[in-house]
Amino acid sequence: MANRDALRAFQSRLASRLQAAKTSDVSASWLAVEAGEANYLFPLGHAGEIFPWTPPQSVPYTEPWFLGVANLRGGLYGVVQLSAFAGGTSAAPATSDSARAQSRLVALNEMLEVNCALLIDRLVGLRGVSAYVASEPPAQDAPAWHGHRYTDAAGAHWQEINLQALSQQPQFLSIGA
Repeated sequence: MANRDALRAFQSRLASRLQAAKTSDVSASWLAVEAGEANYLFPLGHAGEIFPWTPPQSVPYTEPWFLGVANLRGGLYGVVQLSAFAGGTSAAPATSDSARAQSRLVALNEMLEVNCALLIDRLVGLRGVSAYVASEPPAQDAPAWHGHRYTDAAGAHWQEINLQALSQQPQFLSIGA
């Protein structure tokens, strides 16, 4: 019970910070997340609601990165494992209780008109440009949905993901195996 209350309090604080970031001249531009071995930055304007891990109902004959569909607050969302889609691997979602407790489903913003949620391993928080010491444009052969790559003071690399471009990619929309 205490864990649920703590989770609700965390989600409430994060939702308040996200809303404040969207409505002010803010320094926070991204939602920072971890998925697999990589760090990603989602533009706040493209990210939607954040949900706790909800096991999706599997759908047969789909790509390995498409985990199925889940009922999230009354809406039916396709669930994509970001680390498997971005990395081209078919790693299973975390199964340990501690790993699953940190996993989240980040829905794409309603304006993108795609009922999809991305499974991420851990929320890191809100980040702005000032959190990074260097940036570089996407490589020539990078996917169209890759934005700049940033480096923080600790030397960790963060890949910006343009969720709008991702939501329009034929590979992302074609879930059939």
